[in-house]
Amino acid sequence: MASLRGADLLARTLALAGVKHLFSLSGNHIMPVYDAALDAGLGIVHVRHEAAAVHMADAWGRLTGEPGVALLTGGPGHANGVSALYTALASESPMLLLSGEAPLAERRKGAFQEMSQAAVAAPLVKAAFTATSAGMLPTDLARAWRQAKSGRPGPVYLGLPFDVLEAKVDEAACPLPGKAAFAVEPIPFGEATAQAVLAELARARRPLVLAGPAMGTDRGRAALIALEGATGIPALCMESPRGINDPSLGAFARVLAQADLVVLLAKRPDFTLRFAQAPALDAASRFIVLDPDPEALRQAGDAIGDPARLALAALADPFEAAAQLAGLARPARSAWRDEVNSAVQRRPAAWASIAGKGALHPAELGRAVQRHLDAAPEAVLIADGGEFGQWAQACVNAPTRLINGPAGAIGSALPFALAAKLARPDASVLALLGDGTFGFHMAEFDTAVRAKLPFVAVVGNDACWNAEHQIQLRAYGAVRAHGCELLPTRYDRVAAALGGHGEHVERGADLPAALARAAASGLPACVNVSIERLPAPAAHA
Repeated sequence: MASLRGADLLARTLALAGVKHLFSLSGNHIMPVYDAALDAGLGIVHVRHEAAAVHMADAWGRLTGEPGVALLTGGPGHANGVSALYTALASESPMLLLSGEAPLAERRKGAFQEMSQAAVAAPLVKAAFTATSAGMLPTDLARAWRQAKSGRPGPVYLGLPFDVLEAKVDEAACPLPGKAAFAVEPIPFGEATAQAVLAELARARRPLVLAGPAMGTDRGRAALIALEGATGIPALCMESPRGINDPSLGAFARVLAQADLVVLLAKRPDFTLRFAQAPALDAASRFIVLDPDPEALRQAGDAIGDPARLALAALADPFEAAAQLAGLARPARSAWRDEVNSAVQRRPAAWASIAGKGALHPAELGRAVQRHLDAAPEAVLIADGGEFGQWAQACVNAPTRLINGPAGAIGSALPFALAAKLARPDASVLALLGDGTFGFHMAEFDTAVRAKLPFVAVVGNDACWNAEHQIQLRAYGAVRAHGCELLPTRYDRVAAALGGHGEHVERGADLPAALARAAASGLPACVNVSIERLPAPAAHA
């Protein structure tokens, strides 16, 4: 009888699920999986820090709709990767974290790198559990896959004890799961519910549809565009930690305060929406809550408070609900939609021509980047957080966009860029990030060179942790601003030293040519741009 290791069953099941790439950093506990990956045809993108692997799996999930897979070793390797789960969870990104663990037979005996890894991951994932049997690994993986995609998407942790990976089982006794094992259970959204929603919308004078981060994908944005076109009702995605003051949403806060009915389409009424309370929203505004998570429905009711303000609440898959509503709606045109869209697109007129005094103004940098992206046949824009990240999100657009998300963490941009190039090999991938952010994962330029993943990173370099510096200026005054200074480091030279391409820009006139050379290099490229140290743009009322 032929026998297989648990690691072989795991690798074969991953391949059956459609996985092509594992984002990983090697370590003792997962070497059996590395060995099994060869026979299963799984590629390994071998990173320089475990958090980068998790960020890459996050980006893959957002770009493809299928879970990205991060494979880490146990103990400190797992701990290093866990921090990046928070960004994936807040952004509702389907992904799996598979970490090796100490052998089950050595638990509670002081095993090498023993840690309660599922308990460590649990607050940052939808589900966390540890495999206990080699023969059950295919079933465990299919379960984790379904959980990552079901309802509100998000990360799931599956622990892989070393002895479970090494254990041998009879191949005939452990058949791989069928395709149905990975399928998500649908959430029906009946026509009666859809008609009730449309009736409420028809009675409203100034309705809005607000979607959560899971709808910030290409598929989600297309669904919102179709819904808005069919109903005449503005439909927007909120995925920024700045919430109603997201600079990329222009003067959204002004029109939100005028809405009399808000449809929350898998969008929590959380801090980003000021908990659905006045003055961010009119005290008399009403809500329709459509959400795939029963607990989220309960929390929404608690946040809204007054039952009279809750017009309707129902379990719903946001994509299915959007499609149903669009299919049943009668075409409409509304002045309110034009007013909302005009507000969202509003930017200060000065941005069209403003230039820095010496170093570049962030809006000046944004104009050059936008022209560069507009010339690309297909583009993926990645924008990190921080003050420069907010300028980037406000000034630059592309058909596909990935941002740091509601978590508000920084540091994901470079790993996101690698995953984006892997997922969209024919696209021009451009990442905008600050100099503080660049330091988190600069070594991933080495990964990009080894994996032959060219992209362009534009670093807004103001030699400062500027978000915190601006807090100090506002809260304590300039005389007490300290501890946030950085050096005007030549990050372009760092990228070049790691095998990439580097450009340094100090004048606005030089930026277009530098971007063109970086893109033409065919290498992972860093364009290091000296920028003015400015606060993030405010909401454009």
